[in-house]
Amino acid sequence: MVELQDIPMFSNLDKKFHKELKENIHVKKYTKNSIVFYEGDESDYFYILLEGKIRLYKTTPKGSQVQIKRMVAPNTIGEYACFEKEPFPATCEFLSDGKMGLLHFNKVYKYLDDQEFSLGLIKSLTSKVMLLSALVHKETVLSSEAKVADLMIDKIAIFNKLRNNEIAGILNLTPETFSRIITKFKKEAIVKVENSELKILNLDALFMIIETNSLKNCTNCIASFKAKLIKEGKL
Repeated sequence: MVELQDIPMFSNLDKKFHKELKENIHVKKYTKNSIVFYEGDESDYFYILLEGKIRLYKTTPKGSQVQIKRMVAPNTIGEYACFEKEPFPATCEFLSDGKMGLLHFNKVYKYLDDQEFSLGLIKSLTSKVMLLSALVHKETVLSSEAKVADLMIDKIAIFNKLRNNEIAGILNLTPETFSRIITKFKKEAIVKVENSELKILNLDALFMIIETNSLKNCTNCIASFKAKLIKEGKL
């Protein structure tokens, strides 16, 4: 389990504060798939992920889940709910066994006069804002194919560590849609599976999918499209 000094928001506090904070944190153990809190729940506690992996997601009116982010320890959760005294804007679920530290808001408020603590808090909140901005962009602008291409470029290792349904969940796609896209990418010779490992064969094609926000239904259409542009003098 991580220590408070390993968490960016608390790392610059004097050691005497670490001891005081630790004495006021209530540690709860969770098993895989346990819900820490639901979207709309209210709480008087600030949550600190001390051990394990969690995911944050919102639920649409139709009941489908839109994943916001996966997190691993150490991390902090619920800053907005804490300082705005609002219900949690998302549901928090453990993806593994783990531990969560609960720190009462009053104890957090006590340290706001500390410059380093406040700066750490601002950085944490800013990163969450940027995260939500990126999520909105991907959900409202990128097509399903572009989402998969973007993740392949950014984190190809995920495709060899997680199951297809887990990756589909990260991208907020149905497993069927995700499977069809991977099949298309293989057909177009954009990726291949070798020794049970997914490998990128045509990185330019992935960038083109994001640029055009689509993948045409034809045999080796990416290569054909590039050849056409070269012939027309556009590449």
